[in-house]
Amino acid sequence: MISMRRLISTYILGQFPKKCSKQSSVVTWYTVTSSQLSTDSKKSVTSTPAGSVGKGHANHLVGQDFLSLKHFSTDDIKQFLWTAQDLKTRMKDNREVFQPLQGKMAALIFQKRSTRTRLSAELGVAKLGGHACFLGPDDIHLGVNESVKDSARVLAGMADIILARVYGQNILDELAVESKVPVVSGLSDLLHPLQILADLLTLQEHFGYLKGLKIAWIGDGNNILHSLMYGCAKIGIDLNAATPTNYEPDSDITAEAFKLAETTGATFQLGNDPVKAAYRADVVVTDTWVSMGQEEEKKKRLKDFAGYQINREMLKEANKDWVFLHCLPRKQEEVTDDIFYSKNSLVWQEAENRMWTVMAVILHLLQPYKPTIPIPKFDKK
Repeated sequence: MISMRRLISTYILGQFPKKCSKQSSVVTWYTVTSSQLSTDSKKSVTSTPAGSVGKGHANHLVGQDFLSLKHFSTDDIKQFLWTAQDLKTRMKDNREVFQPLQGKMAALIFQKRSTRTRLSAELGVAKLGGHACFLGPDDIHLGVNESVKDSARVLAGMADIILARVYGQNILDELAVESKVPVVSGLSDLLHPLQILADLLTLQEHFGYLKGLKIAWIGDGNNILHSLMYGCAKIGIDLNAATPTNYEPDSDITAEAFKLAETTGATFQLGNDPVKAAYRADVVVTDTWVSMGQEEEKKKRLKDFAGYQINREMLKEANKDWVFLHCLPRKQEEVTDDIFYSKNSLVWQEAENRMWTVMAVILHLLQPYKPTIPIPKFDKK
C-alpha cells in the first residue's frame, strides 16, 4: 500500500440508519405530521447564522464543514445554488477562466468508489485553479492502519480542505472534529447532501423556481431521501415519499425534517404506495435499490421492491410536465428505458450539476465569494 503522506507529498499538497418503527402489513398511504412523532425522537436542530443571500459574500460560510443540509439556513442553501449557477454561467456559458483557488489543495478520501463524486470534485477543484489528491481504499484505511483522529490531523496539515466519501457518518463527524480545515461530505450511509444540491440546482434551472414544487420520492428510505427531506424542508418544497414496508427513512431524521418543514410551509407525506406518491407530482425521483455494501441483500431487496419500478402507468396521474431524476448509476429494474431516456429525464444535467455545486461549496468554505449574476428565483410566487 502506498503511504498516504508520500502520496499527498508527491502531488505537492497541495451507523447504519435506524429505520422507522412504524410498519404496516398492507400497502397503505398515510400522512405523518410532526405532532405524531414521538417526543423522544425529536431533537433540536441547529443552523448556521442566516446568510445574506443576494446582499453579500456569505463570509460566515468560510471555514465551516459541509456534513448535512440541516446545519445550513435556507439562505445558505440558496447561496450555494446561486454560486453554482454563477460559476456555470461564467465558466461554461461565457468560457471565462476563473481560478480563485490557485495554491489551494484538496484531499479526497474515498472508502466507496464513485464516478460522479470523484470526477466532479477533481475536475471542479482544477477548474477553480486548485489541486486535488485522490486517496482510495488502497491508499488510506481510515481507522485501520491509522486512527481517524490521526488521519484527520495529517490531512489537515497538508491540505486546505478534505472531501470524504465513506461508509459511516461517524467517520465524517470525527474527521470534522479533528481537522482544522473544512470537511465536506462526499456521501455516507446516512446522508448525501452534495447530491441534493445538484438536484435542487437542476430543478431550479428547469422550472425557474423551487418553492411551490411537489417532489415524489419512490424507492428506498436511504441517504439520498434523508438529505432530500432536509433540502425540501429548508427550501419549502412539498415531498411525497413512498418506500416499501420496512424500508422507511430514519426516524430521527424524519422528526427533524418535519420540524424544519413547519418553518417553511412544506408538506411532507410518507407512505408505501408509489402511485399515490406520484399523484400530481412535478418531479419523480428514485435511486438504486441495492447500495454499495448491500450486495448480499440483493435478492431479497429485488423481491421487496416489486411494484416500485417507475414506469408510465405509475406516473399517469403525475402532473403533465413531470420530470425525472436519478443520482446514477441506474439499473433497469428501478426505472424503464422509456422514462430514463425520455425528454422528461434530467439525469444528465443532474450529473453535470454535481460538479458546479461541489465547486460552489468548496469555494464558499475556503473564501468569501459573491456571484456576479442576478440571484435566481427560488419561490414560485
